[in-house]
Amino acid sequence: MTLVIGTDEAGYGPNLGPLVVAATAWRLEAGPAAVEHRLARALEEAGRLAPGGRLWGDSKAIYRGGRGLEGLERGVLVALAVAGQGQPAIWRDLIAGLTADGPEPTAAPPEQRCLDDLSLPWHQAAGACLKLAAAVDSRLAAAGVSLEAVRCRLVQPAEFNRLLDEGLNKSDILSRITLELAARLDGRAHNEPVVIWCDRHGGRRRYAAQVTRAFDTPLVQPLEETPRCSRYACGPRRTIEFSVAGESRLPIAVASMTAKYLRELSMQAFNSHWGSRQTGLKPTAGYPVDAVRWRKEGAAAVESAGTSWDAVWRRA
Repeated sequence: MTLVIGTDEAGYGPNLGPLVVAATAWRLEAGPAAVEHRLARALEEAGRLAPGGRLWGDSKAIYRGGRGLEGLERGVLVALAVAGQGQPAIWRDLIAGLTADGPEPTAAPPEQRCLDDLSLPWHQAAGACLKLAAAVDSRLAAAGVSLEAVRCRLVQPAEFNRLLDEGLNKSDILSRITLELAARLDGRAHNEPVVIWCDRHGGRRRYAAQVTRAFDTPLVQPLEETPRCSRYACGPRRTIEFSVAGESRLPIAVASMTAKYLRELSMQAFNSHWGSRQTGLKPTAGYPVDAVRWRKEGAAAVESAGTSWDAVWRRA
């Protein structure tokens, strides 16, 4: 048996809204050398059961702005059901399941009330998702694959800026949150090999110090540090890899979709909150160029609300 963990993020570049990091844990009836092939087959099998022949994949391919959340939401809700985390009916239930056994949440963002008012699912029928999840789970089990857990961390602007003030840079924050999340899921291992796959964090190539800190072990051996892949042995049974374009791997793909889904719901709540305070304020996705436009146009709303810019604007 091998435990495979995949991680990814959404919202690394924006100035507005949260940075969302997600991770998934999968148990396979196979040794580490066979997990790549086994998971690729599982991804194909799951896709055959879904409308359009695709259930899970890189979130950037499944969701593009203006196309709606339907495909993204289906993939995430099916994954949650397969992992035994149910079908959330509201945002609070969704987040409670995804942050179970994690640290206490930090201060709520200004748009928290709009988040709490979100009813789910937006585009899917919950019953249809559960039916699809049962079929997918059966197909995965036949292949010796099980999805054990889906977890996430939302880093709101106030926390992000606090970590910057403590001396971390943007890449440090992403690496720390990602590896802490992976280490939590690593605790599910039953004295079995663990393989951890992460999408590369910006342009960072060396991660040994970050891995040592997260897993509290000095036994971190660099195996490869190239422009496309950084790979480490961490103790006798664990390998950790940071690769370019890792979203083609099933554990990273589902993490990618989960992070993107939470990020999109968060930005809908963000725009709803501030739009209700200032008539005609154009919505934003939070990325740098448009974020500057939004900051200029929304300044009056933020100031009249008495909200600190540190709770709204992520410094880079």
